[in-house]
Amino acid sequence: MSEGSLAGKVAIVSAAGQGVGRGVAIALARAGARVVASGRTVAKCDAVVEEIVAIGGTSIAQECDVTVDGHIDRCVERALAEYGAIDILVNAADDQRLVRFMEITDEDMLANFRTGALGTVKFTQGVVPHMEARGGGVIVNVASGAGLLAMPGMGPYSAVKEAVRSLTRTAAVELGPLGIRVNVICPWAWAPSFDEWAEREPEEFRGALARTPLGRVGDPIDDVGEGVVFLCSDQSRYVTGTTLMLDGGNTYLR
Repeated sequence: MSEGSLAGKVAIVSAAGQGVGRGVAIALARAGARVVASGRTVAKCDAVVEEIVAIGGTSIAQECDVTVDGHIDRCVERALAEYGAIDILVNAADDQRLVRFMEITDEDMLANFRTGALGTVKFTQGVVPHMEARGGGVIVNVASGAGLLAMPGMGPYSAVKEAVRSLTRTAAVELGPLGIRVNVICPWAWAPSFDEWAEREPEEFRGALARTPLGRVGDPIDDVGEGVVFLCSDQSRYVTGTTLMLDGGNTYLR
């Protein structure tokens, strides 16, 4: 693989086994980063590592459920043991549950919060000392346009994704003096859940496509992953605390 904009960098990607996480992991590796593909299901992460190695990249898989005590620490330790540093963190883990507002339970809210918000906080806390030792780093958090659209059945998920955007702004302000940039993306890209959505609510799915100016669902690697590569590269060295909508215009940030 030829050297890219992230050559020599070390990245950890959570929820890297599928969907956006997979796309980001592959795009980062394609840009030259050495990638720790972490997630709850190691077999899925192993498959992503195989994809990365097949294109000439460098990657390892690591089990990491962000809600389980010790998993984040072990993931950070593995990255340091294998590659000696951490320059990039992408927090992509979430717990999406489809539930109507009047049926939301404590567990629905807490499951989303533990994975999406608290997982983001803990992983960030775990890597910051090592980024500071390197003189800086980049953190990219994954939110969603669902938090802006108020979509039926997605109350807990939407609420937590907006919390992630708020946490991102606070982290950007507090970590900026350490040379650490923190941004957030709102992607709209193909994932296994899209097949279920298209089958369950075909008219709703077609409507979502119709209101998307670019007329298609994004590719996790070439559309979303490359956006993250930009945020992690020196091309965006003066960008922090902001939301980048990687959604083909599907959602308008307000």
